Amino acid sequence: MTDSRRSGFFGGALALLLVLMISAGCASMKSDSASSEDSAVQATTEEEETPGPLYYDFGDVLVPVELKADRKRSFIYHAPGFTAGVLVLTGRVELDSLVRFFENNMVKDNWRLLSAFKSPRAIMFFSKANRSCVVNITEKQFKTEVEIWVAPTMEDSEATLLK
Repeated sequence: MTDSRRSGFFGGALALLLVLMISAGCASMKSDSASSEDSAVQATTEEEETPGPLYYDFGDVLVPVELKADRKRSFIYHAPGFTAGVLVLTGRVELDSLVRFFENNMVKDNWRLLSAFKSPRAIMFFSKANRSCVVNITEKQFKTEVEIWVAPTMEDSEATLLK
């Protein structure tokens, strides 16, 4: 090969290499922006799909989504227009956070906080026109346990345990 042919060959190869590098760079920039858009859409979707608090067996006692029902230790009695029993839930949630959750959300379902005790364990007493609810929260080593007791109130509003 002559020098002019060789330099023409190398020049063409160099130009081709340069074009490939530029197009690869543009393609990676485009996929980076597309992937960042995809991740933004995915993050928005995940935020929308993150479930909020929910009602288990008692239609008027909201429970944080982080707590899972322990069906083996729960007992719920259902009758037409009536539900009572104990619902046991466990999860990794701080006691103070759960106390605030129930204080804020029980009011939304027309429960009235009657009294509460707080120590390493918290017990909260709520009432409605025809029902009572006790929320017992116990922090254990690796999880927190919540018992929600719901029972009908006596028809006679004067009936108490002390009589």
